[in-house]
Amino acid sequence: REKDDKYKIWTPKFRRAKEYKDKRKSIDDLERNIFKFKKNSEEKNRKREKEEKFFRETFMYDKEISVINTATAECSVPSERRVDLPVTAGEQLDVIDVTEGHAVICRNSEGRYGYVLVEHLNFR
Repeated sequence: REKDDKYKIWTPKFRRAKEYKDKRKSIDDLERNIFKFKKNSEEKNRKREKEEKFFRETFMYDKEISVINTATAECSVPSERRVDLPVTAGEQLDVIDVTEGHAVICRNSEGRYGYVLVEHLNFR
């Protein structure tokens, strides 16, 4: 043992002052976290592109996708068909297009598209 270690006062781990993140993590770890973030965002972009491609094929939608309005779901509604969008109460939805009936085409935060009845939405 060295002299410094011999006289070091022991303190429980939970009472020690937290060190700065830079001291705890090496530069390599910080760089790895940055790359993980980019990888995750690339995966999300690919997933959104896949959902958009499925939406265009299923709904035969040739127009540019633009958000007309935003709405909040008033109640939770499960989907019976693939073209219906399952929503949960309080979920924020982007209205993409209005149809002839009582339904509108919406997009949720995950990037999925589908029909939602106007009765279940609250427009502000």
